[in-house]
Amino acid sequence: MKSDEIKAAAVKYFTIYGYEGASLAQIGEEVGMKKQSIYAHFKGKDDLFLHVLQEAKEEYLYSKIKYFRDIDAQHPEKDLYGFLTMMIDLFQKNEQLKFWLRVSFFPPVHLTKVIDKEVDDVETQVRVVLEEKFQGWIDHKKVVDDSAKRLTLAFLGVVDSILVELVYGNDEKTLKEKLDASWRVFWRGIQ
Repeated sequence: MKSDEIKAAAVKYFTIYGYEGASLAQIGEEVGMKKQSIYAHFKGKDDLFLHVLQEAKEEYLYSKIKYFRDIDAQHPEKDLYGFLTMMIDLFQKNEQLKFWLRVSFFPPVHLTKVIDKEVDDVETQVRVVLEEKFQGWIDHKKVVDDSAKRLTLAFLGVVDSILVELVYGNDEKTLKEKLDASWRVFWRGIQ
């Protein structure tokens, strides 16, 4: 379907050049059509951007929620570290997730409120699921803290640190060092 091809090209260009730097002409050329033909599928650049954003949000949310729903309450060290490495892998290989990360850090000014709302929605849903997992680990005496909320927020701080590195650096060695250091300190504090 042509609209799917347009969205795939849009993800690529919005990720590389941002909203401001990507043009409908570039996107159209990528899929073998003129800029004007895109309007048969999308109302304009904002409409295309928001469609791509929604799909990226669903992919990002699905990958996080699915991961935590699939783990049990017995192996928090393996499961939490596995989540961090999964996030790195996804952001290095999945165009939609690269797009999501870029947009959540650098939203187009005129769409900031819309994007902030979508990002907050994802983070709220992930926080709820993660807090449930931490509560299970507390109940099974797999971690020592008594506050699932505090553990969740601390872990999300580690996640944010990794995401910042992916956005601003993405140097493999630095990323690995940051992951190892953050993880050791975090895990030592809750085991």
